[in-house]
Amino acid sequence: MSVPSNRSNEIKNQLHPRNKHKYRYDFPELIASCPDLSKYVSLNPYNDLSIDFKNPDAVKTLNKALLHHFYGIVEWDIPAGYLCPPIPGRADYIHYIADLLASTQENVIPRGSAVKVLDIGVGANCIYPLIGNREYGWTFVGSETDPLAIRSAKNIIEANSLSSQITIRKQSSTAHIFTGLIKPGELFTITMCNPPFHASLKEATAGSERKWENLGQKSKAGGTLNFGGTNNELWCEGGEERFVRQMIKESAEFAQSCKWFTSLISKKDTLQGCYRALDRVKAQDVRVINMAQGQKISRILAWTFIQPTL
Repeated sequence: MSVPSNRSNEIKNQLHPRNKHKYRYDFPELIASCPDLSKYVSLNPYNDLSIDFKNPDAVKTLNKALLHHFYGIVEWDIPAGYLCPPIPGRADYIHYIADLLASTQENVIPRGSAVKVLDIGVGANCIYPLIGNREYGWTFVGSETDPLAIRSAKNIIEANSLSSQITIRKQSSTAHIFTGLIKPGELFTITMCNPPFHASLKEATAGSERKWENLGQKSKAGGTLNFGGTNNELWCEGGEERFVRQMIKESAEFAQSCKWFTSLISKKDTLQGCYRALDRVKAQDVRVINMAQGQKISRILAWTFIQPTL
């Protein structure tokens, strides 16, 4: 009889060295943290323990288990249809911006509540604040335009007794990013954002269909992804380039309110337009941090108008 292989000591290629998810999932340990996961775990064709990543309930329960096991988040849920993010990739963003902050202070990562992070588009899942607070003790303000996503994020925060560490603010204007959100005299250490990737609903649907095909299954009606995503999470007019260029334009108006501005960039071609926008606003320092999770390549664009000191 063959023995099921968990291979939990094998390192996943390319994740950040401090990423707690750089090893393959240890499903027995995750099930111990979240017993509900057990009904979704079985042997795959390679004789490894795994879940069916085409099953949205399995994916969400895996996230619950990861958050509980690695970060002590005991209560986490999202409304149906909202983005269920891949946690290893989200953790990478947190670790890379920690390195960015360390690069300006003798390579010492700043920890604790003095580091104040603004997460643009925190979403119903509230993933970045949860991971950033648990890993480094940072405090977060999450912005959001969607009332249901705001309610969901607040429920997660309250259920885990994090109200003193993470707050949610409603951005009332969908035309603005920082305007109307950052308060007079307020100072953030760094901002972060996972902008809408696609430029239209049609493009988002096509992207969803490609992902279903990669999972070996035809797309569901309407192109729904197994990890979900509402329209404002997946697409906006002009796509990520227009969104990030608007962010760059507004960042100049808040040049003294934040030490670093950052955003994920999914498409390499987006960078050229962003570089031109950063030249126009006279950013003092611009950096691109490359990230990779498996075959997915992305990058963090970071810029500042002041010399960061903490």
